[in-house]
Amino acid sequence: MKEKLFALVGFSFLRNSISTEVMAGLTTFASMSYIMALLPAMIAPLAAYGFPHEAAFTSVCLATIIGTLLMAFLARRPFGQAPGLTLNIFFIETICISMGYPWQFAVTAVLIEGILFILICCGNLRHILFDAVPASLKFAIAGGIGFFVAMIGLKNSGLMATGTIFNHIDTLTNPSSLLFIIGLFFSGLAIVFKIPGGLLLSIIIVSIIGIPLGVTKIPDSIFSIPSSPAPLFCQFSWADLLTPDLWVCVLTMLFFDVFDSLGTIVGAMASSGNIRKSGRIPHMQRIMLSDAIGTVVGACFGCSTVTTYAESATGVAEGGRTGLTALVTALCFVVGLFFSPVFLAIPAAATAPIMVIAGFYLFSSVQRISIARPVEAIPAFLCILLMPITGSITDGIVFGLSIYIFLSFVDNWVHRKDYEEEDLEDLDL
Repeated sequence: MKEKLFALVGFSFLRNSISTEVMAGLTTFASMSYIMALLPAMIAPLAAYGFPHEAAFTSVCLATIIGTLLMAFLARRPFGQAPGLTLNIFFIETICISMGYPWQFAVTAVLIEGILFILICCGNLRHILFDAVPASLKFAIAGGIGFFVAMIGLKNSGLMATGTIFNHIDTLTNPSSLLFIIGLFFSGLAIVFKIPGGLLLSIIIVSIIGIPLGVTKIPDSIFSIPSSPAPLFCQFSWADLLTPDLWVCVLTMLFFDVFDSLGTIVGAMASSGNIRKSGRIPHMQRIMLSDAIGTVVGACFGCSTVTTYAESATGVAEGGRTGLTALVTALCFVVGLFFSPVFLAIPAAATAPIMVIAGFYLFSSVQRISIARPVEAIPAFLCILLMPITGSITDGIVFGLSIYIFLSFVDNWVHRKDYEEEDLEDLDL
């Protein structure tokens, strides 16, 4: 029975250690657990527009659990899924507040976007989109996401100054910054000495150290009863299907969802060594299909677009390679539904060092980019550069791909002229 369950999540007794996969799943959960507090807080302004905010926490957790289980059993990969932060902002600020549409309108747009994403995954367009990205740019995407994830970690640490274009180290004396440095020290030692479960152990140690420093807050209670998600379940606005603005929102979210998912998946797979020399990723269809179905499920629970989280790289850094990691992460969110005060007490300064270490693992893929070919190296460099600067994975991919197409076109045109001139010279002879 146990062997059959492990086979369902792609686990191999010859290649993987159960304890490693479990530790990886716990690490991914620890890195993602902040969404249980952040996402409902982001949705809070919609309460003034009739959004049943009390059900948001449960809906976010359920969407995350089901999306991550899809990764475990359908894709069999160690990735966590949850409603995306960027698309959550678009859902709230643009559709509901700026455009003035009710939240049911936004949820309907998310549902249609998810259905279209499923069709893309099942058709040839998925191959066209993925194959259009050259191998060098795929490795650059991984490197760019490495910087992006590390930047988020540094931002969450309290170490960096805010309000400037190029942030600098603000102070090394506040408790949050000190805790981050301690965490970076412990997590670095865990990697150097290959300590099993070292990254998760670092999170626990740093969280405990944070109690006397006043960074880790001791929860008032341990157990909590989640609210019913019924007020948000399947609240779609079918009357708006022919509204032009709905389809503008659908296409916008689809664009960001496809490229964000593509970027995160490529990054995580590159860090685990699962990208082939040709640039192909095994079982890419299942991975993206899990993402697409997760979006449809999330819409049914009243959430914004569900996407693969870059924080999954922390579990990959811990050694997670199969769907068993994702299964453990999903089960942790199930527990989190009832023991949320405990998990939400983990400070950002404890998980931020793990994100920096995960960024290092992702960045290591850039060594496979050929600097000797400027046509590929320059777009790769720009892709890596723009992700952390703009704070958008999609912007980095689109800009790098655009520059690659332009340089490749010019390069091919110039070389074709050279070949034509050589042919004419041969005819003269």
